[in-house]
Amino acid sequence: MLAITSRLCYILAYMVKESEGKNIGTLGQHLAAIRIDRGFSLRQVEDLTKKIVSNGYLSQIETGKIRHPSPNILHALSEIYKASYEQLMTMAGYINAQRNESIHSRRVSTLSSLNVSQAEEMELVKYLNFRRKMNKQ
Repeated sequence: MLAITSRLCYILAYMVKESEGKNIGTLGQHLAAIRIDRGFSLRQVEDLTKKIVSNGYLSQIETGKIRHPSPNILHALSEIYKASYEQLMTMAGYINAQRNESIHSRRVSTLSSLNVSQAEEMELVKYLNFRRKMNKQ
């Protein structure tokens, strides 16, 4: 079994909450998860976006104080995070999500946004199966 890194622990916590039906899919939480996965600090994001996104503003987005950042902010973040601009726009409420989007496709999107390797994904699946068995007891 692969050693579970702090990055994997963060992703596991995110996925466990999702599997337990908790609403964790806010834009800010998603952006925070991606930033942490990429190993960026708030100040590094500010520098990488050439100050388009200040570290204070990003902190407010991540904590939910700002729920609808402008499309140009989302574009700058999608560029440096290498994340889907369309997904960020949907999460911010600028694009209507398709009603028939399956939970599975959202999970796949989350995993790809977090840059999870195939080995890590297998470890996550094993852990989720373990958690489900424990919850049934």
